[in-house]
Amino acid sequence: MSEPESPPRTAFERDRDRIVHATAFRRLKHKTQVFVYHEGDHYRTRLTHSLEVAQIARSIARALGLDEDLAEALSLAHDLGHTPFGHAGERALDELMQPHGGFDHNAQSLRIVTRLERHYASFDGLNLTWETLEGLVKHNGPLIDAEGHAVRHYREKGVPQAIIEYNEVHDLALASYASAEAQVAAIADDIAYNAHDIDDGLRAGLFDVIDLGDVPLAGQALAEVLRLHPDLERPRLVHETVRRVIAAMVGDVLAETELRVGRNKPACADDVRSLGEALVAFSAGMQEKNRVLQAFLSRRMYDHERVLMIMERAGRLIVDLFQAYMEKIDLLPRQWRHELHGERDAHYARRVCDFIAGMTDRYALDEHKRLFDLDPLFR
Repeated sequence: MSEPESPPRTAFERDRDRIVHATAFRRLKHKTQVFVYHEGDHYRTRLTHSLEVAQIARSIARALGLDEDLAEALSLAHDLGHTPFGHAGERALDELMQPHGGFDHNAQSLRIVTRLERHYASFDGLNLTWETLEGLVKHNGPLIDAEGHAVRHYREKGVPQAIIEYNEVHDLALASYASAEAQVAAIADDIAYNAHDIDDGLRAGLFDVIDLGDVPLAGQALAEVLRLHPDLERPRLVHETVRRVIAAMVGDVLAETELRVGRNKPACADDVRSLGEALVAFSAGMQEKNRVLQAFLSRRMYDHERVLMIMERAGRLIVDLFQAYMEKIDLLPRQWRHELHGERDAHYARRVCDFIAGMTDRYALDEHKRLFDLDPLFR
């Protein structure tokens, strides 16, 4: 809905501020990135990850002459819809919600900022600008093609119903690319998690510094640090390696984007949206290095027995909670029973899903212990 301006802030600054003050944003501090909170205080959470993404995005946006506030707002909001326990929680909720439209964290982010946050007197959600909502939904590219068929991530299952329903009343132009700022936020996300997952994987002992030697990008960064500082102690060695990985990826994005700007010559934001390719991107060479690095992290970190064991238990926890709430409405907090009448329909299931998706890891563990008197992650 239309609102008066809020000087001295721009509309995008107000978007960013509302995201930072949102309850869903605060909850990110206790949501898993890779490691559940009990494993240590120094691992990234969804909150610290989002802050790192925002820092990288602002730097890239500034260098490209884009709107830094819009890039920052999108970076801070991009993970609002994530469940407790990372992708394990999302997979479990998606499977449980298949009879009712499934679950998608991107669609959940849209639900949060348009419906579920309820603080303002005049509207539900945060009443963000069109550009922020568009970027939140399309930061990874178009969702449909010119004929309306789902593409990319949604090719198999279709565009989530929450996005379709919102798009019917507030057209987000799902067949086009998002703004350059949204593309910056998306690529900053890739840069941040590649870099900090190296750091967290080393901290957790899932692999050692020497194992990075043959990994493109990381190995090159490590070799440079060892050449310049052969006697550097391990914590500084890791940090110097990771910061060079970030610098190399950011430099590549800037160079490749300048090439694409020169080739396409966009004169306005709509020109960026109508291009047949992303404007902000890695070069082909960096994409290949990124692919190899991701394969290494998948093999040595994401698919590590220790990580998989915890995530399997976390998935079972989500199933237990969902089934309990579906069976007995009184188990839900009073405010979450609003407008529910006990019928186990799609509306009821979505309400339960919203409640679980919003949980922190810690709250989900406490709820499970309250309902079942056991902690499934540690038994």
